[in-house]
Amino acid sequence: MKFLTVLGARPQFIKAAPVSRELRKNHKELIIHTGQHYDKNMSDIFFEELHIPKPDFHLGIGSASHGKQTGEMLAKIEEIILEEKPDYVLVYGDTNSTLAGALAAAKLHVPVVHIEAGLRSFNKKMPEEINRIMTDHVSEYLFCPTDTAVHNLTSENMMHNVINVGDVMYDAVEYNRQLAESNSDILNTYGLTTKEYHLITVHRAENTDDPEKISTILEAFSEIEEVKVWPMHPRTKHVIERLNLSLDSIPNLMIVEPVGYLDMLRLESNAKKILTDSGGVQKEAYFMEVPCVTLREQTEWVETLEGEANILVGTDKEKILAAVNKKVAPIYKKLFGDAKAAEKIAQHFN
Repeated sequence: MKFLTVLGARPQFIKAAPVSRELRKNHKELIIHTGQHYDKNMSDIFFEELHIPKPDFHLGIGSASHGKQTGEMLAKIEEIILEEKPDYVLVYGDTNSTLAGALAAAKLHVPVVHIEAGLRSFNKKMPEEINRIMTDHVSEYLFCPTDTAVHNLTSENMMHNVINVGDVMYDAVEYNRQLAESNSDILNTYGLTTKEYHLITVHRAENTDDPEKISTILEAFSEIEEVKVWPMHPRTKHVIERLNLSLDSIPNLMIVEPVGYLDMLRLESNAKKILTDSGGVQKEAYFMEVPCVTLREQTEWVETLEGEANILVGTDKEKILAAVNKKVAPIYKKLFGDAKAAEKIAQHFN
């Protein structure tokens, strides 16, 4: 079989690594990189560290409004599908790259394979929620990471080729976590001590595009005395600069450039707590049994909320501080499969 895989953002590179390894044992795979994440630290380093084959097509779309970015991707992906005539187009997650790849394939009657199908935050103000729903509804194969995702699809009357294979991101973490411990020197680089710092990531549009929300988040950070490490997303950095928001009043804050996957795993696994609005980071925190504070009102990863492993706080300053200061002893369960999701996906096409 011939697969055309569409990738564009950091989490998708991570998910693609184990699946590509398995698919290429018996099939041909071509990779399109849309360029949605185009910074070296947000893109190239992941292909290098995770040994993902070099993309066969690099669209170089870059940053733009949702409509413009998705439209440009759609047009270029369509051209490649017409030229390459794949048996399947494979997409991951919930980005504009996901939606563009799925729509281009569906309109050309090429079956869409959606990995990480069935997720719902039930908040349609999030662009990712629109992308998830639309991609699921045009996909031929829906590979789900959890029972909850299967239930969500069933409730939307989607039951054909809906399979819970587990989470491919769990595959990636299990495959790379020991490699990160032995190969990443990032703790020494920044003088960090295990379990004596908080790790921060903030990039969701619902937070960065709302001046009041991002300001409140920064106010909360200013009242957290412990060391805080923040690999800052380029868009977040741009917003903070544009709004003239000051980081100088935040004590013990360490702003660093976006880091590679192995460095990120090392930072996550050794953090005291993780404060994030990222779906992927919420899961990685859960996999590595590090308490998580999520700066959103909803999460698509509802399983992580059990036993206070993950606490939803939105952008309420008092809730953020309460969750950071709260002593928790979460119990972590095997809710995301057995780290063999990629193998199970590939078996469906062998």
